[in-house]
Amino acid sequence: MTIELPKLPYEHNALEPIISQKTIEFHYGKHHQAYVNNLNNLIKGTDLEKKDLVEIIKTSEGGVFNNAAQVWNHTFYFYQFIPGGKGQPSEDFLNAIEKQWGSLEDFKKEFNTASATLFGSGWAWLVKNKEGKLEITKESNAGTPLTKGLRPILTFDVWEHAYYIDYQNRRPDYLNALWSIINWDEINKRFAE
Repeated sequence: MTIELPKLPYEHNALEPIISQKTIEFHYGKHHQAYVNNLNNLIKGTDLEKKDLVEIIKTSEGGVFNNAAQVWNHTFYFYQFIPGGKGQPSEDFLNAIEKQWGSLEDFKKEFNTASATLFGSGWAWLVKNKEGKLEITKESNAGTPLTKGLRPILTFDVWEHAYYIDYQNRRPDYLNALWSIINWDEINKRFAE
């Protein structure tokens, strides 16, 4: 099975000014594509070639894991956005957020803090644990909640290539801006799964 770069559900300039076309061209068009290409080259001729992406992530390590996880993480990240943002958290999702953090605004602050304070490169995640409780986790490099039995709901990519063209070293500005392009309908669907 060949892993393919998924087509974005919006045009490359559609998230401006939050995420510029130039950033999409580098982040999606070059970085995300490179992970896809690297993974296909690494699994060619192996038993992993017959597995789907999630199976590869859960059964591999080293370079194969890094590239597979980055393909999955990036796809998850890009598919949570929509030009201008859309919707609101569902009633059930908002209740779960309020139970855990007090309010949506308090959740956003804590999520931004987790994202801003992750040292180096990686990902901040909102996940649902095995008991159904929401948690904020941080993963370095290609780390993903898929390997820990957690259900991912939302993620912010804090690798510099995700924001440096548009925000330089102002990671907190990038994080604050992302909330305005969240597709809450997609996030609500992920929460309800």
